[in-house]
Amino acid sequence: MTVVGPFGLSVRDQALEADVQAGLAAVEEGLLEATKSEVPFITEAAQHLVRAGGKRFRPLLVMLAAQFGDPYAPGIVPSAVVVELTHLATLYHDDVMDEAEVRRGVDSANTRWGNSVAVLTGDFLFARASHILADLGPEAVRIQAEAFERLVTGQILETAGPRDGRDPVEHYLDVLGGKTGSLVAVACRFGAMMSGADETVVDVLTQYGERLGVAFQLADDVLDIASDSHESGKTPGTDLREGIPTLPVLRLRERVERMGLPEDIALCELLDSDLTDDARHAEALARLRAHPALELARRDTVRYVEDARSGLAPLPDCGAKAALMELCDAVVHRAG
Repeated sequence: MTVVGPFGLSVRDQALEADVQAGLAAVEEGLLEATKSEVPFITEAAQHLVRAGGKRFRPLLVMLAAQFGDPYAPGIVPSAVVVELTHLATLYHDDVMDEAEVRRGVDSANTRWGNSVAVLTGDFLFARASHILADLGPEAVRIQAEAFERLVTGQILETAGPRDGRDPVEHYLDVLGGKTGSLVAVACRFGAMMSGADETVVDVLTQYGERLGVAFQLADDVLDIASDSHESGKTPGTDLREGIPTLPVLRLRERVERMGLPEDIALCELLDSDLTDDARHAEALARLRAHPALELARRDTVRYVEDARSGLAPLPDCGAKAALMELCDAVVHRAG
């Protein structure tokens, strides 16, 4: 039994382990090659987050989904590189919008080089992803374009907030479906599609990816509140400081509407205050860590994970299916 991929996923099938390890190594080489430029400074900025590491969650899903067809098909590794490049590009842009100082345990690109360089580097990565994608065929281009549209729409909806009368939690879950679920779904879809898997298998894995992607982000929400920077690789409470209402905060506000407890109202007032003040931010983070809303958010994470897991039922039993199920367990464990 060897540990591979994110969260220490253990693969018990030696042939599968070899395929996954070889695939991820090829993706790593592909990422470094795709982020090279004739301009040394662009190479340095574009490879900043690649070299910082990361879970490579999406490439791993491409490799596992490919096991339901021909795992050695030529489009698999390039499609995994495309998905990861797209993800990395969004991180550069996210850190600018969030004014984040740390990403993956290193200075964020905007901290090191400023917002303009960070945004343009993200654009550079999108361009390189598109160049690779063009060789994978028009269907792959269409799928990626639709996912990218959903991703951007989710980001805009997050900024705009829920329309009048819309439940904030439902709105937020829709946002996550676009921002995170869409690209994770594409990872699963590309792996299965490029391997020549049956269309029903492609559909099952795409739905799995969508649900797991949302669960992954919900776990991130919990981790952002509950962990320290060493554990999460970024500054804890970043969304809290920026006033972005992640699920623990939304569950708190929902509880205020339903129960109106004085201590909950006081915590909401603290969250609505100026959290750029370090002392106030630390107090809000500590009180939210001890609040039942955090446990409610954990339960929401588990619900999405279980939906993802149950959706795998039609697939044949094999090492890849077992690994996909173990990923569900890993996401739950990550959320505590």
